[in-house]
Amino acid sequence: MPQMSPLNWLILFLFFSLMYLIFASVMYYNTSNQQPKSTMNLIKNINLPWKW
Repeated sequence: MPQMSPLNWLILFLFFSLMYLIFASVMYYNTSNQQPKSTMNLIKNINLPWKW
């Protein structure tokens, strides 16, 4: 039964590592971190008077 040479394992490892890094970076920059507008408006409209 033929076995893969260590160089082929190294190339596969580098290939999948590169694919993982590309996928992780694309997913990181693809997400938006903006708050929903309804939450922002709700926070702005709440006016709490201080009672000392």
